[in-house]
Amino acid sequence: MSRDAIEDLVHTYADAVVRRDPDQWSSTWAVDAVWELGKGRRVEGRDAILALWNSAMDGFKAVIQNVVNGTADIDDAAGTGTGRWYIHEHWCRADDSRGILLAYYDDTYTRVDGAWRFASRELVIQYSGAPDLSGTFLNAWG
Repeated sequence: MSRDAIEDLVHTYADAVVRRDPDQWSSTWAVDAVWELGKGRRVEGRDAILALWNSAMDGFKAVIQNVVNGTADIDDAAGTGTGRWYIHEHWCRADDSRGILLAYYDDTYTRVDGAWRFASRELVIQYSGAPDLSGTFLNAWG
């Protein structure tokens, strides 16, 4: 059952991104969560995470975030777990520029009052750029 609950958590997060719903999105995080976005950008605490997300979302007209696949390893007794979820995102910025993001999140989970929440999410970008994939892939082999 916990695997289903983690899938629901991940999909609730993505749905909130698409609908730009800050209440739903912030509800997926534990109060003391950590969000790592790469390039030294680390945010601690749900309130600070939400503030950064709201600021970032102001730069977009639209974002479609799809969860492609993922894994989760859950310790029900401890109320903790880890996982990795791949995302494919299409975006249109406020200036009308468009692009895609191919990435994954390395997650840790915690159960709070019976509900699973993100204890941490680390975004690992594999590609971010033009929709025609003409940019540099950051996970290129060799």
